[in-house]
Amino acid sequence: MNAVRISKINQLLQRLPSGALYFSSWMYKNNISYELQRNYRNSGWLTSLSEGVMYRTGQKPTLFGALSCLNYQMKKPFYIGALSALELKGYAHYVPMGRQRIVVYCPRETWFPVWFQKYDWGFDILKLTSENFHPQTGITNIVYGDFKILMSDPERAFMECLDLAPKYYNLMDLYHVMEHLTALRPNIIQTLLEQSNSIKVNRLFLYMAEKADHAWFEMIDTSKIQMGSGKRALVKNGVYDSKYQITIPKELKDYE
Repeated sequence: MNAVRISKINQLLQRLPSGALYFSSWMYKNNISYELQRNYRNSGWLTSLSEGVMYRTGQKPTLFGALSCLNYQMKKPFYIGALSALELKGYAHYVPMGRQRIVVYCPRETWFPVWFQKYDWGFDILKLTSENFHPQTGITNIVYGDFKILMSDPERAFMECLDLAPKYYNLMDLYHVMEHLTALRPNIIQTLLEQSNSIKVNRLFLYMAEKADHAWFEMIDTSKIQMGSGKRALVKNGVYDSKYQITIPKELKDYE
């Protein structure tokens, strides 16, 4: 391989940290032809993860690298949400039993690539679509390790947790998280709740926020939030809260 081609690949590899992916279409836009990409694979510079998806030979692709490259090379807004976002931002502390679970959301009207689903990222990935929330509100870029990734803000992340309860999360555990969310931003909460398609999330969030007696709760205009009608039984053998018309665990209702 001549010096020009080696210089090109060296420049490209230096642009991304260890654990990154290199998408064929992105490389092509960066003046690496498909023929040259094939030469780099044949010469051992790059290894194929799947058709059109490569990584630097000798390195191990990481989940955060994959998400970052999906975001910024392919313009696909996959993001980390729910309790995973709260944990990574230091708002929730749980010692996982076995492999850690990471909640990853994909954009509406799409799904996860086959290569993403098949590769072992070292985590149990809960793959979801963000159907109940606005596709952009409450999601920001953060730097995690060597990569910039999209992640739910605490306000949205907690609402996503409520959306997944009680199937994936225990409501009592989530209330303990809510107790520590003293610095949530009421304007973001207001927007998210007004945009929310989930009556369950809206009622549960307001119930827990009021119960926790957070100062920011007084700044929420509940008259603008869709609360629906009728009762919602969220758990079996629970107790009824008449204000929010939800059946919740007795331990949550009695907790002080």
